[in-house]
Amino acid sequence: MSIPRPPNPAKLVIGVYLKDKNLIELLENELIAEFGPVDIISQWFLFDYTSYYAHEMGSPLFRRMFVFEKLIKQASLSQIKNFTNELEARYSKNGKRTVNIDPGYMLHEKFVLATGKNFSHRIYIGNNIYADLTLIYQNREFRTLPWTYPDYADEKMLTFLINVRDKYVADMKRGHDK
Repeated sequence: MSIPRPPNPAKLVIGVYLKDKNLIELLENELIAEFGPVDIISQWFLFDYTSYYAHEMGSPLFRRMFVFEKLIKQASLSQIKNFTNELEARYSKNGKRTVNIDPGYMLHEKFVLATGKNFSHRIYIGNNIYADLTLIYQNREFRTLPWTYPDYADEKMLTFLINVRDKYVADMKRGHDK
C-alpha cells in the first residue's frame, strides 16, 4: 500500500516572451505584485524555434525567465496559469496577444509547465489547465522528452534551469519557510 504524503513545495518559474522588450518592466512589476520577489532573472533568449506565434505577436520574439523566491504549492499551478492568461489578455491589442506567459515549477526531479491545451502526455490539474512534464532530471542533467518544446531543450535554457534547480535544492535544504 502506498502511503499518501503531501507534495514538496515547488520553485515558481515563469517564462515571458514578447516582441516589445519595453513591456518587460511592467510585466515584471505585475508578476512581483502577485508572486513576491524574484530570485533569478535570465538574460534575454531569442525565441526563434518556431514561427507559430509570429502571425499574432510579430517577430523577432524574445524570452526572459523569472524565478521567484517564495516556494509554491504544486496544486496552485492551475490558478497561476489562469492569472497569467488574464495578464496576457490585459496586454492584448486588437484581439492579439503582445505577450505569452508560461508558468511552471521546478522540483528535484522535474520541470513542469502549465498549459490550457490537452494532449496525451498532459495531466488535467483543475481550472481548465493541464500539467506538461517538460524535463526530467537524471544523472545530474535534464533530459528532454519527445514532446519537450525546442526552446526548453536548448543548451542555454537547460543551463539556466540547472541553476534554478540548484537554487531550489538550496532553498529546500535551508527549509522552505523563508
